[in-house]
Amino acid sequence: VSFLLLCFRPPLVTPLIFGLLLQAPLTQLSTITQPNFVLLLADDLGIGDVSCYGNDTIRTPNIDRLAKEGVKLTQHIAAAPLCTPSRAAFLTGRYPLRSGMDAVNNYRVIFWNAGSGGLPPNETTFAKILQQQGYSTGLIGKWHLGVNCESRNDHCHHPLKHGFDYFYGMPFTLISDCQPRETPEMDRAFRRKLWLSTQVIGLITLTAVLGRLTGLISVHWKMLTCLAGFSLLFFISWFSSYGFVQYWNCIMMRNHGITEQPMVTDRTTSLILRESISFIERNKHRPFLLFLSFLHSHTPLLTTEKFLGRSRHGLYGDNVEEMDWMVGQVLDTIDKEGLTDTTLVYFASDHGGWLERQEGERQLGGWNGIYKGGKAMGGWEGGIRVPGIFRWPGVLPAGTVIDEPTSLMDIYPTVVNLAGGAMPEDRVMDGRDLLPLLRGTVSHSEHQFLFHYCGTHLHAARWHQKDTGAVWKAHYVTPIFSPPGAGACYDRGFCPCFGEGVTHHDPPLLFELSQDPSETKPLSADTEPLFDTVIRKIGRAIEDHRRTLAPVPEQLSVSNVVWKPWLQPCCGTFPLCWCDKEGDN
Repeated sequence: VSFLLLCFRPPLVTPLIFGLLLQAPLTQLSTITQPNFVLLLADDLGIGDVSCYGNDTIRTPNIDRLAKEGVKLTQHIAAAPLCTPSRAAFLTGRYPLRSGMDAVNNYRVIFWNAGSGGLPPNETTFAKILQQQGYSTGLIGKWHLGVNCESRNDHCHHPLKHGFDYFYGMPFTLISDCQPRETPEMDRAFRRKLWLSTQVIGLITLTAVLGRLTGLISVHWKMLTCLAGFSLLFFISWFSSYGFVQYWNCIMMRNHGITEQPMVTDRTTSLILRESISFIERNKHRPFLLFLSFLHSHTPLLTTEKFLGRSRHGLYGDNVEEMDWMVGQVLDTIDKEGLTDTTLVYFASDHGGWLERQEGERQLGGWNGIYKGGKAMGGWEGGIRVPGIFRWPGVLPAGTVIDEPTSLMDIYPTVVNLAGGAMPEDRVMDGRDLLPLLRGTVSHSEHQFLFHYCGTHLHAARWHQKDTGAVWKAHYVTPIFSPPGAGACYDRGFCPCFGEGVTHHDPPLLFELSQDPSETKPLSADTEPLFDTVIRKIGRAIEDHRRTLAPVPEQLSVSNVVWKPWLQPCCGTFPLCWCDKEGDN
């Protein structure tokens, strides 16, 4: 009180003191054993798409409520700028290249349910540790970390092999191919090349046949038969996969069984919400982990009629507002079941919004606020800085904002320690327990350095200089925007990680994020006295970090991501795969 008297004028002291005295004390953690966990992860949501992070055209009252009642992180960083590697890091607490879940090539995510790559069986997820601690563990929604390894039913990468007791959702990811009326999205440029090649080969074959029939060219019928056979085999070789994407990738599963093939997108949202609420209600008398992995706000932006046209941000805004409503329904269930004070709720996005995702004049991707870049860009903040909100009434201080570097990988040690589990000791762990920072018992994040990869290529690294509060970030590789100055790679659809589409910087581009969060003013030795010192410090940290990396099988190699018919999940007798177990019939 004497300190307050020195710092504030007397008229302000009395109400301030009363406010401090009346504030509800935080619960001692020792009185809560094994809290419930509800982890809400959006898909492709930009940090600028949420009201409490500055958006004024999309209404997100339920996500805002979480921030008001809990802790909002303003420097929450994804370990990768794309779905598969980011989610692998989230579940394992490790940079994705440690598990082989980042790519050397341009295939940077799981491409098929019938690929053989995925989250390796020897990785230990936080769900597996919580399962061992007696938790009921459920994953509802998107997986996108692989299904099978060697046979159609080995399920070696399946959620049930990685610590989840219950799974309902998409083993793949939502794509525009899941809606026939939408323009195909998957491998669009490659498919155009395949169609063109097919037409060229077919034209050559037809020309040769006509030439032989008219006597203009002399060629044996055996040669023409072989050419026609080659044309047909070439067409079948790619159309058997790309021609049936909706059936091969757009499926829904309950545990190991397929419930919809292809999925009926008109009811997907209601089913996912129903399953999430049912899981909470079924497990309210025991500790549980619910990982609700939204299909929102990934294209094709499945949005029910109730929400169409409601936002001032077009279809994308409608979709985000529907997701916010789903968040509210889950929170209401937690409240109704009397679980509010014993449940830690977490909300985040797997990476930044997709700037290049457009159809004509319609913007179908997210917005990343003041931050440069977006989805697929491993270095720029817009690709990796995401919303991060925690709520646990009575344990975490309400209305708190923390501007310290944190990572999605930090969820792993945070929930494992709260559940009474033990961290794996046989591997390098990159996540840090956030609870002391969230509760305010420490002032700084444990992260001194964070490394930002694009595929397996290190694009940038940041150093949190705790004694000064500075956050230095060095970019070694950046994508070349097209058109120049556009802020994204609109002619490609995605920015690349390597090759002629990137620029290498020596010396690296340096920014001080606490002063320049938009990364618009690169520093130099002429403008920043500490330039050389900072670059050397970050360089040594990168060297130390690389010494902790060990060779592992590449899960996203070309041989692992290609479609393999013998691995295709099938409801029926392959290739006649079709079922609808959710319908009236």
